[in-house]
Amino acid sequence: MATIYFEDIEPGTTYELGLHTVTREEIVEFARSFDPQPFHVDDEAAARSPFGGLIASGWHTGAMWMRLYVDSFLRDAVSMGSPGIEELRWLEPVRPGDTLHASLRVLEATPSSVREDRGTIHFTAEMRNQRGETVMRLGGRGYFARRP
Repeated sequence: MATIYFEDIEPGTTYELGLHTVTREEIVEFARSFDPQPFHVDDEAAARSPFGGLIASGWHTGAMWMRLYVDSFLRDAVSMGSPGIEELRWLEPVRPGDTLHASLRVLEATPSSVREDRGTIHFTAEMRNQRGETVMRLGGRGYFARRP
């Protein structure tokens, strides 16, 4: 396992974070717990909705992106958390059977002027479906330890 420090994260780099195929069961399970709107939990109600069928909660889509980010990048990095997300857009519905592809592009990497043990990356990230449509876009920042 390689250890990724702040110095290893280069602006302009795009990280491919992997794929996830969404199931009806996970859409309904997530929504029942966290976003129980009819078009997320009830096939018949979803069919009558503007979406014409069951769709994943946007929050679920964000959670899927986060899981791929952790599994493919953060597990090897010396992450020190995040000050938050600056932008989050759900652009297309996510449906059962969609295969989502996650990515992250580093915009800036700035050493802390206050805490010399860390730096901040500014990034933009996306989830795209199997048709290449961007279903979610987000922008945020993350703290990473500097190499000792």
